[in-house]
Amino acid sequence: MEIDHVLIAVTDLAVASRELEEHHGLASIEGGRHPGWGTANRIVPLGETYLELAAVVDAAEAGQSIFGKWVASGANITGRPIGWAVRTDNIEDVGRRLGLTVRAGSRVTLTGDRLEWRAAGMEEAAAQSSLPFFIQWGSGTPFPGHTLVKHPGGTAAITGILTHGDADRLAEWLDGHVLPIFVSPGLSFPEPIAKSSSVRIRLDDSRSSEHLSASRSREPFGW
Repeated sequence: MEIDHVLIAVTDLAVASRELEEHHGLASIEGGRHPGWGTANRIVPLGETYLELAAVVDAAEAGQSIFGKWVASGANITGRPIGWAVRTDNIEDVGRRLGLTVRAGSRVTLTGDRLEWRAAGMEEAAAQSSLPFFIQWGSGTPFPGHTLVKHPGGTAAITGILTHGDADRLAEWLDGHVLPIFVSPGLSFPEPIAKSSSVRIRLDDSRSSEHLSASRSREPFGW
């Protein structure tokens, strides 16, 4: 297993993408609509991971979908990280182990490519931000993080995710897989470490503070 992407809920994709580029030096590309979910997205490619900016574009449809309601409940104008996904190569095994329903999803890109995936655990992730949902990309589906883009702030990568919750519960959820996830039992968070330009993500249940930061420094900094 490995970190696949971080979900950032926004109220306006165009405004949020400008904010992300101006304040964090991260460029994004248009994604597409999620059929049946009432949402659309933009992607910030980061190589083996990416950031997904998601916004509700059809309130009625979003109100009938797990993902749509999740995005609607956490969105703000500049963007708020509300969840994260872990990539697996056997989502059926994950579903059986945790008793999760595996659901198929897809969207079509502006170039006509069809992205297909299967996901599990979205309801649980929406209820508890320290838990990721799981995703397996379809065979032949181009990975969004591999899209070539030039970030104004330089090459960037997710170096870690900071959250609060139950570390033992997360370890069980991940079946012991070790990922760069740092869990605090309270509301105080350590500062992250990075050895190059980085994206640092903090997830919690507060809606009043800044949760995304991007460092353009090439110097190490740490906890």
